[in-house]
This record gives sequence, C-alpha cells and structure tokens, in this order.
Amino acid sequence: MNWRLNLLIISVFVFTGISFCKAQEVKQEKVFLTRHCIYEGDTIPWVQLPTVYIFKPLVFKNSRQEKEYNRLVRNVKKTLPLSKEIYKAVIETYEYMQTLPNEKAKNKHIKNVEKGLKEQYTPIMKKLTFSQGKLLIKLIDRQCNQSSYELVKAFMGPFKAGFYQTFAGLFGASLKKEYDPTGEDKMVERIILMVESGQI
Repeated sequence: MNWRLNLLIISVFVFTGISFCKAQEVKQEKVFLTRHCIYEGDTIPWVQLPTVYIFKPLVFKNSRQEKEYNRLVRNVKKTLPLSKEIYKAVIETYEYMQTLPNEKAKNKHIKNVEKGLKEQYTPIMKKLTFSQGKLLIKLIDRQCNQSSYELVKAFMGPFKAGFYQTFAGLFGASLKKEYDPTGEDKMVERIILMVESGQI
C-alpha cells in the first residue's frame, strides 16, 4: 500500500515539476526588453510613450460640415505620406548634389531626378482630386519649410519654376501657396497631429 502512495506522490511531483518547467519556458518567451534607469537601487523600466493631443471636441453645425471635415481627414491621410516622400527626395537630392564636382554633373543629375520623379509620381498625382492637389502643395511647404515654387526654382531654375507655376495657375492652384498652421490651415494641422500620433 505504501509503495502505491509513494508512487502517487512521486508522480505528482514529477508532473508538477514538468508543468513548472513548461510554465517557466512560456514565461521566457514573453520577455520584453526595454530601456531602464536605476533609482536608489531599484531598476525602473523607461518607456517613451507617444504624444497624445487633446483638442476641444468638434461641434458640427450640420451634416454637410461633418462631411467636409471627414473629407479633409481623408485628404490629409492621402497627401501627408506623399509630402514626406517628396521631402525625403529633396533632402537626398540636395545632399547628393553637394558631392558632384561641377554644374554640368549637377544639371545632369537634376534631369535624371526630374525624369524619375515624373515616372514615379505622375500616376499617383493623376489620381489626386483638385482639393488633394492643393493640399499637397501646402503640405510640401509644411514639410520642407519652402514653397513648391521655391523648391522647383532652387533645383531646376526660375524658368521651369515659372512654367510649373503658370501650369498650376491654369487649374486655379499656386505653387507659391504657403502653409499657415495657426490661421487658414489650423484644422489641417490639428488633423495632421492626430494622424501622426495614431489618434485618428
């Protein structure tokens, strides 16, 4: 009888030990590495949380105004990534041009960049609505801290800048349009901050 009891106790210990080992293995799989700081002998995890923006809740006068706001949110979500890509292309182009030996090499590179940008972005730009195109011009100014006109002028010269400005003018747009986050574009800035922080 005792040997059966002993066998049962040993089985329980073995089974519990196996379960404990498996539990330990599972715990080891769920380890999260974070930065930390040591304060008075205690190790404290240091986690950088994203910024959360708190704005006064929007009150719409009617359903039309709400639809316009929702359209603006969609337009920002569509054009903001494009403005960031363009900013990245401008920085990369500028930095690369600084390494070129002379004006001839720089002009050749600019022509290649212009051709590449047209091939890459023409299909995308054709899908933009008129309001999205106008918003993109402003967002480029926001990202680059320079109007689209000034960027074209700096890289391609005043003649091409004037040509593109005239072309944009035919459609009621202007490459010289500047972004005003505290005035005309206050709502756009609010939406951008909320989009970038993942709140909408």
